[in-house]
Amino acid sequence: MAVLKVHGSPFSTAVMRVVAALYEKELEFEFVTIDMKAGQHKSEAFLALNPFGQIPAFEDGDLKLFESRAITQYIAHEYASNGTQLICPDSKKMAIMSVWIEVEAHQYDPHAAKLCYELFYKPMFGQTTDPAAVEDLEAKLGKVLDVYEARLTQSKYLGGDCLGLADLHHLPTLHYLLGSSAKKLFDSRPHVSAWVADITARPAWAKVIAMQKS
Repeated sequence: MAVLKVHGSPFSTAVMRVVAALYEKELEFEFVTIDMKAGQHKSEAFLALNPFGQIPAFEDGDLKLFESRAITQYIAHEYASNGTQLICPDSKKMAIMSVWIEVEAHQYDPHAAKLCYELFYKPMFGQTTDPAAVEDLEAKLGKVLDVYEARLTQSKYLGGDCLGLADLHHLPTLHYLLGSSAKKLFDSRPHVSAWVADITARPAWAKVIAMQKS
C-alpha cells in the first residue's frame, strides 16, 4: 500500500480537516511539515503539489490532490471500508449530506474562518483584533447557526443520523472559536451545543489536536 502523505501545518484549519478524516478512517500517513514563515509553500517543489501555493497538499501514491474538502471526499470514498463511515451508500441520503457539505463551505466557513483570523491568528502573529469586524462576523455566523439549530432538531448530525463529512469539516474552525468569545454563539443554541459537544469529543479529533502539541 502506498504511503499517504499530508503536507502542511498542524495549526492550519484546512490541514486539520484532512488529518481528521485520516484519523477517523484509521489510516496511517506521513505528515510533512511545511514552514510557512520560511516560504516553503511557495517553493518549486511544493508548487508541483499545489500550484496555488497553499496548504494542504496530499499524496496517495501517484495521486496528488489539493483543496481540503476534495481530499476528505477522496479519503472517504477510496477507503470506505476503513474506520468511520463518513459518507452514505444510499444516493438520496448522500445527496442530503452533500447539501450540508456545501453549506459548511459556502455559508458557514466564510464567516467562521474570518472570525478565527480575528480571534486566534491575529493575536498569534502579534496583530490587533478588530472588535467591529468580530461583532459583524458573529452576527452573520449567528444567522447561519440559527439554520443549524433548526436542522439539528430533525437529525442528530447535519447530514443525517450518522457522523459524516458535513460534520467533520466544521471541526477545525470550531476548535479555535470555542476557545474565544464566539463560543457563546454555539452554547446559546441547545441543539447546536449538543452537536458540537458530540463531534469535538471524538478520539480521532483528540489526535488532531495532539499534533499541535508535539
